[in-house]
Amino acid sequence: MFETSFYTLAVVVLVVVPLYAWRIRGRTYAIFSGLVLGLSMPGLFFTLSKFAVWFPEPYLPLVRFLALYCLGAAGIHMGHLVRARMRSRTFRLLVSVPGQATVAGGFLTVGWLLLTLPVRAVFVVLEFDVGSAALVWLDLLPLVVALISIFTSVRPVVEVVRVTLGTDGPAEVTRVPVERHRKRIPPALDTRPLRIVQITDPHLGPWQSVRALREIVSKLVEHEPDLFLLTGDFLTMESMGTPGSLHEALAPLKAHPGRCFAIFGNHDHEAPEEVRAALAHNGIELLVDQEAIVETSVGPVQLIGADYVGRGRGEHLKGLLGRFARREDHVRLLMLHDPLGFRDIEPGAVDLVLSGHTHGGQVGLVSLGFDWTVLSRSRWPDHGLFALGSNRLYVHRGTGFYGFPLRVGVPGEASLMELIVNEAD
Repeated sequence: MFETSFYTLAVVVLVVVPLYAWRIRGRTYAIFSGLVLGLSMPGLFFTLSKFAVWFPEPYLPLVRFLALYCLGAAGIHMGHLVRARMRSRTFRLLVSVPGQATVAGGFLTVGWLLLTLPVRAVFVVLEFDVGSAALVWLDLLPLVVALISIFTSVRPVVEVVRVTLGTDGPAEVTRVPVERHRKRIPPALDTRPLRIVQITDPHLGPWQSVRALREIVSKLVEHEPDLFLLTGDFLTMESMGTPGSLHEALAPLKAHPGRCFAIFGNHDHEAPEEVRAALAHNGIELLVDQEAIVETSVGPVQLIGADYVGRGRGEHLKGLLGRFARREDHVRLLMLHDPLGFRDIEPGAVDLVLSGHTHGGQVGLVSLGFDWTVLSRSRWPDHGLFALGSNRLYVHRGTGFYGFPLRVGVPGEASLMELIVNEAD
């Protein structure tokens, strides 16, 4: 009976949501919603088949009810994106969070099945019942990870990050150690550092409400930094459909004119006027391939803001940095949303690049104290500090994230950077 109900609801969700999307919003979102839901379903069906083994009979009806509820929530959430707008806290907690977690759990399970497929095949061929029985319990892992990742995703980790500028370094982009202090104030430095608060990838939406982002920004303001640098990707489909939500969330920055600067990320080009209006409302200067000179407590800073470009990244950065020559006795900072462009910057062209975009890799072992993420072996610098010659790059893990998969072992970041500019290596 339960299996029939689940499969029936799955078919209804897979058919109704894309058709509704096609009729109201158009083909692109209809295809997107169909693919997202369809690709997660094999994992959900597999999980469903294990319920009777994993859960004792007294708890089985409740677990099955929750499974039906979460599948329905996934359908409602994807359906509400057809007319996307910011929703109430109740809607987010009862629909968006369980719905997106369910879809993410389905994707994680599919990945787990593909990863363990060779082992399963060997067990079947060898008729190794003990190994097959062990796998049944290991198959709980994607579900457990999806549940744990909800808590990892809710709030960024408070940190103080200390970065020392360099005079030399490796010939290839290389991760280098960075000094982090989590949930505690480190001993004061002998020399006053340049204090920077970076906000990146807040992705105002179901996982990042206006109230939540405003609280995060308010806490960051308490550090009294020299600079607030916002490195893009402010919105999601929900906040794009709710004019004014971003300027309300960033309101704590309005009291700090002349210290707040921003650039566009890739998603900001989907609603550029909404982002421009929100930044202007709060006195935040948007740098679109532009330069700003800021006087700070530790001396002048030359700040260059790069617009996001999808192609011709190397030529774009070369032209931008050539147009704004290095100013003598200025710390030279580049705001660059996508850190992949760091490898295209000539040695000595900048002191420090500040980026986001990767969400820290989003899936990895950072919560356990390891640097590894799914992007660690890719061309993308995923999180932390990197060097290329004397150039340095700091990749912020992000203030939020967009949709799913959830943050798995890679928490967001709400950090104060102390940049040591008078003790370069």
